Amino acid sequence: MKELSPWVMFMSADIIVKAVMVGLAFASLVTWTVFIAKSIELSMASAKLRSALRKIAEARSLAEAQMALGTKQGILPSFLTAALREARMSAGLSSDSGIKERAASSFAEIVRAEQRRIRIGMGFLATIGSTSPFVGLFGTVWGIMNSFIGISKSQTTNLAVVAPGIAEALLATAIGLVAAIPAVIIYNHFSRVTKGYLELVSRASGAAARLLSRDLDRSHGSTHSRAAE
Repeated sequence: MKELSPWVMFMSADIIVKAVMVGLAFASLVTWTVFIAKSIELSMASAKLRSALRKIAEARSLAEAQMALGTKQGILPSFLTAALREARMSAGLSSDSGIKERAASSFAEIVRAEQRRIRIGMGFLATIGSTSPFVGLFGTVWGIMNSFIGISKSQTTNLAVVAPGIAEALLATAIGLVAAIPAVIIYNHFSRVTKGYLELVSRASGAAARLLSRDLDRSHGSTHSRAAE
């Protein structure tokens, strides 16, 4: 009886079963690549946003906040730029509520764009986690069918003849589970981490909205002071 190591079983498998195994191995590689890339991306994005929020904590206006952040790019500078643009374009209008409403609409668009950006790759994990077991099962069913055909042709039920083909078929299901289980765990992990990052984005949006409100109140206060004089 030949040795039944995973490599020997793979090399002895039918071409369809081999294709299934290779596809599942590639899916597992994609899972771990997404895991490493998203871990680095989310860690850096969260650290950068926390640092930016600390820098503007004492800012009293949008201009001060922009000066505190300098020329750095990121989600918080985007909020500040949107707020300043809306304040500039609405110059001369007396309705503060309208300015705040339009700024909030701009903030919501920025948040939605950031949500789409930060969730890139999550769809691959969900797809791999949900489909890999079934793809592996297809390879197993196909392999067992070929084993039964081989049994029929050899006209023997000797375990030494039957076992290798069935073992090769079951290897496809095992690889499918190896691909699916980490994908599901990693997807759930990133769902939690992404939620935490988006809460930081919401804090950044609120900080920009408060600075805009202060600027509007300050401009009205100075207008009233000049009118009193």
